[in-house]
Formats: sequence, C-alpha cells, structure tokens
Amino acid sequence: MREFARPSVGADDALIRIEANGICGSDIEIYNGDMAAKQGPFIPGHEPMGVVEEIGDLASERWGVAAGDRVAVEVLVPCRACADCLSGGYQACRFKKNGHGITPIDVAPSLFGGFAEYMYVAPTAVVHKIDRTLPAEIAAMYNPLGAGVRWAVDLGDVQIGDVVVVLGAGQRGIFAAVAAKAVGAGTVIVTGLERDAHKLAVAKELGADHTLVVDGEGARDVVALVEEITDGRMADLALDITPMASAPVMDAVRSVRHGGRVVLAGLKGRREIPVITDLIVSRGLTVRGAFGVDAPANARAIALLESRRLPFDRLHTHTFGLDEVGLAIDTLAGTTGDGTAIHVSVHPDH
Repeated sequence: MREFARPSVGADDALIRIEANGICGSDIEIYNGDMAAKQGPFIPGHEPMGVVEEIGDLASERWGVAAGDRVAVEVLVPCRACADCLSGGYQACRFKKNGHGITPIDVAPSLFGGFAEYMYVAPTAVVHKIDRTLPAEIAAMYNPLGAGVRWAVDLGDVQIGDVVVVLGAGQRGIFAAVAAKAVGAGTVIVTGLERDAHKLAVAKELGADHTLVVDGEGARDVVALVEEITDGRMADLALDITPMASAPVMDAVRSVRHGGRVVLAGLKGRREIPVITDLIVSRGLTVRGAFGVDAPANARAIALLESRRLPFDRLHTHTFGLDEVGLAIDTLAGTTGDGTAIHVSVHPDH
C-alpha cells in the first residue's frame, strides 16, 4: 500500500471517491506477468466507478455531472480533437495518453487507477453517469456488460432470431449472451469447462438457451452440438471470449454458417494461433477483432443495469477490500478460493 498527495482540481478535471472497481482477465494477465507492463509502476484498476468528490465547472458542463453524482470512467483518455476522435473512433486516437488504470505513478498526479481510495479524472476522459441507487457491486458491472454489448451486438451484428455461440463462460461471456438475448437473438449457446458448471448455470438463468461442457467426462464437441441444435444450418455468429486457449478459435470458425460472423475477443498472450484460412475464404466468413469497450456500448450497458430487468446480482460472487487486491485477482483466476468466482470487485471501504 502506498499513499499519494490528494490531487488539486481545476476547471477542467475532477476527483472521484472510488466505490468499486471490477476485475477482469487482463488484470490477471498483468498480475501474473503474461501481459507485460512496460510503462513502469502504476496503479491498476481500469473499471473504476465512484462518486464525484470535486469537479471543475468546465468538466461538469462537458460530462453533465456534478459533485455527488456517481460515475463510471473509461480506461482510455483520448485527445478529443484528432480526426479519429471527431469521427467517433476515439479508440484509435493516436494521441491518447494517461489512461485510467494504466498510467505510471511518475505522471502527475499519480492517482490514475481504480485500486485506490480516490482517482483523478483527466480533462478529456470519457465519463458516464450511473444511478446511485444501484448496489455498488451491480453498478461496477458496467464494463463487462459493455463488452458483451459491443462484442455481440455492435461487432457481432446480432439480428432478431439469430443463433449465437459464445465460447467462454466467464463474466464477459455471460454478458455477451445477455446482450444477444436483449436484442432478440433466437438461440444462444454458451460453452465452458467442467469447472465452470456454476457459471453455465447462471448463464441459463440470465437467458442462455443451451450450455455445453467442452472437457472432462461429459465433454461434447462444440461444432457437432451446434449442428444438432440448428438442424445443420449452423450459427449466425460465434464469439471466442476464452483466455489463452487456441482451440476455440477454430471452433468459432467451424460453428458458423456460410456468410456467418466470427468475433475474436479472447486474448491469447500474443501466441500464434493456427487458423485454416481456407475455411474463412471458401465460406465467405466475416472475422472481426474486438478491442475493449466504447462509449455507446457502455451507455447501453448502464441503461440495462439501471432497468433492473435481470437478476444481475447472481453474477457478483466476491467483494474485497483495497488491501486484498492480490487475493481478489487470484480469486477471479481460480488459483485460490472455492472456484465459484464470476464477477469480483474491489471496494475501498469494504
């Protein structure tokens, strides 16, 4: 644990008191060294959510929030002035810097990450207002649900009646299934490992039509099951959200129909993954890579959380204090605890 000076706030920026910060797979990969952190020591926590403690007049007008409001803050801090930003593609901003949860502590004022009591919000940050009456652990789900919305709905282009295969039963896999059903997918299939039985059960509670265990004694072949469920028509969309595993990439390619769509969102530690490109070419598939979450997806995710339409509390399994971040990450990874973790968050006041 380290202490830093409380940042001063000007007309253009803000300071928030962190209520909760969700943990995702990239936190595990950074913590374990699978994803190199080249920028030097930094305060992690790139899914921050909290209450505005101080805010400048210009920032308040720009973001539409005031002191006392609850907000979520996106990881990227774009310049808001380049061609990419002005055309809505701020994720491609070449001038972005000082991202929340990734900025070195030697960049003033140091407090850029969500694993802290307070976090500085940069002038060009992307901020979303969230209903303060939502439980903090539910409000902190905006990022993984936003990923589900972006990957399934925006990049996957789910249409009413579509058959969707989600490979991976983690929180983002479950949220992708939720998002697909929310916009009218007809059949959603979620795959997972034998140890993911509790996650697959929650996926069904939240709308998945079929779940599939791909390892162990009861293992079934993904492609064969999709063929069986669809009477040979195959899926319209397949999303690979599995971390580090290579086989699901080809399972995704083989699971979709001619002219189908494949979205790749699971990080593989920069390893080369063998892919039979002839299958992509000969079947006219569309393959897209999923990079994070953008503002429109986060906004729709927050609206869905605020609607209280689904029992999102079933996803939250563990809450940890600020002095237990390492334990929280290990719990989500399954290297400690009882293996039941789905959504895990860190709450400084816990």
